[in-house]
Amino acid sequence: MAPTRIAVIGGGMIGVKHIDVLVPGTKDYALCAIADPAPMGADIARQRGVPHYADYGQMLDKEKPAGVVIAVPNQLHVEVGLACVERKIPMIMEKPIADSIASAWKLVRAAQHAEVPLLVGHHRRYNPIMRKAAEIIHGGGVGKVVAASAFWLGHKPDDYFSIDWRRQLGAGPVLINSIHDIDCLRMMCGEIESVRAQSSSSVRGFPVEDTAAAVLTFKSGALGTLIVSDTASSPWTWEWTARENPAYPHEWENSFFIAGTKGSLAVPSLEHRWHEPGREGWFTPLTQQRIPLKQADPYYEQMRHFSAVIAGKETPIMSGEEGTRTLATTLAINESARTGNAVLVDDILKRADA
Repeated sequence: MAPTRIAVIGGGMIGVKHIDVLVPGTKDYALCAIADPAPMGADIARQRGVPHYADYGQMLDKEKPAGVVIAVPNQLHVEVGLACVERKIPMIMEKPIADSIASAWKLVRAAQHAEVPLLVGHHRRYNPIMRKAAEIIHGGGVGKVVAASAFWLGHKPDDYFSIDWRRQLGAGPVLINSIHDIDCLRMMCGEIESVRAQSSSSVRGFPVEDTAAAVLTFKSGALGTLIVSDTASSPWTWEWTARENPAYPHEWENSFFIAGTKGSLAVPSLEHRWHEPGREGWFTPLTQQRIPLKQADPYYEQMRHFSAVIAGKETPIMSGEEGTRTLATTLAINESARTGNAVLVDDILKRADA
């Protein structure tokens, strides 16, 4: 059987990551074309030996790919996604699924009605570390989860902000970076019911936040905290601790801490500590184990999964609905920081889906 022909729309940094996953080709998938209006799009396609199109619609109609990865600016997600739905082409939509909940639902409902698979590119869902962490927690390895903490504390260089949109509302570390951490918390600890947050732009003074902190209430009754900043010199980010991307420095630190009635788990180190049954108590030592795990690039597993979804062999791990709930939780943090009030995630979902 020939590999699944997959095209990429968007030749920016994340688009190139998907392109380079596809370029070597496997028995499951292969790159068939690239669409990007910028001159660099043509250069990227020429270097990879595939056709280039400035117009993604022309590419979809002429190449007729079996699947598409959409890695365009957020405000174009729904437009391009609907074009794929119209042609019944399955897609991976890079995160966030859309720039608003209303537009996210528009795309999700259209894809459901047309029975077109829609995956959202929260790639950590495919990382063996995060999968093992969720397996330990859901398997009762920490007992009932009572508390969770997540950190994304990194320092973006000044030239990152030379592009105007990165200084504006909606382009801060909450939506750009910690949306992944929120999705990881959902994966490990279940749905987040409400958030109360504050944010600050005191360091750079841009309209967008540079730091934010949120208290999370999970539907299970567990409580959590999320602290994020893109002006902090620290190692406590997934990128630095998970060893997922060789472009980043690596530190033997953690960015998630999950505590339960029977034990605890630090992630990504997978340091698991627990009390022996019946010996819970603050004077009783904890048994400790670092779970051994083989590293893997989650983008490759995401692409393998996508090709299996296209073939009808698997159902989406990160569906459009899941991506919309993660986006809603992220937007709830920004709304709470703006209003000073606690915000229910379901209210945001219902308000936009009315």
